[in-house]
Parts: sequence; C-alpha cells; structure tokens
Amino acid sequence: MNRRTTTLSASVALAAALALTGCSSSSDASDSAGEGKPDLKISGAFMPQPVMDMAGGFLTIKNDSGTADKLTSVTSAISDDVTIHETKNQKMQEVKAFDIPANGELKLARGGNHIMFMELKKKPKQGEKVSIELHFEKSDPIKVDLPVEAANHNPQQH
Repeated sequence: MNRRTTTLSASVALAAALALTGCSSSSDASDSAGEGKPDLKISGAFMPQPVMDMAGGFLTIKNDSGTADKLTSVTSAISDDVTIHETKNQKMQEVKAFDIPANGELKLARGGNHIMFMELKKKPKQGEKVSIELHFEKSDPIKVDLPVEAANHNPQQH
C-alpha cells in the first residue's frame, strides 16, 4: 500500500507539473506570436436622440492585439431588433459581422457602418444612456452605455 501511495503521489505531482508548464509555455508562446484573445477597447460611443421608433448607434472598437476578431451581434433591452449595417454606395444593408483587424480598429460612424435599433420600446432623450452588449467571434461580450446626444450630433472624426 505504501508503494501504491508513493506512485499515486508521484503521478499527481507529475500531472500537476505538466499542467502548470503547459499553461505557462502556451501563454508565453501566444503572447510572443500575438495570438490569444483580442484586446478590445470601446471609445466614442453615442446614440443620436431618435426622432422615430428607430435609432442608430455609433462607436469605435480598437484592437490592441495581434489577433483579429469580428463583431457578430449587438443586443439591448431597448429593442428586440438590433442589427449591424454597412453603408455602401449610399445604401444601407444588414451584415452578419464586421471585421476588427489585428492592431487596428472598427469605426461605426454616421454615413458609414453602424448599429441599427428598430421598433424601440421607448425613445431615449438627450442626456440619458442606452445600455448595449457587443458580441464577438472570439472575445467575451462587452457591455457599453451609449450616451444619447442631440439628434444632429456628429463628432469630428480625426
């Protein structure tokens, strides 16, 4: 029984050591190769005050990692019908996802790609905030509050 306990202890210790070295070496390798989870930051988020029962949402998603990602959907309590749209040749069309390039950014701005909120459950007023959740292919969801700005608000793009 003593030999069996020693063998079992050695096996557990070996498995633990392999697991620990596996974790550290894989994270070191992923950091140096620029792989792993994307590092996403949201800025410039806003929603112009809606004048009808629909609204647009705008923001910038910056990716400070070597791993590309995709914005796949947006959810919000303010609408059961939230979609993402691209604007090409002055025409809007719904898309399934937007690419967020590695070490790059995705800009959702007036006149371009944007979030569309249809059939609003309530019309938010200037000064309020609308909570949304961004969903990605690789990253965990990110909750964002969109400040409601004047209907004609258009920040200068630098």
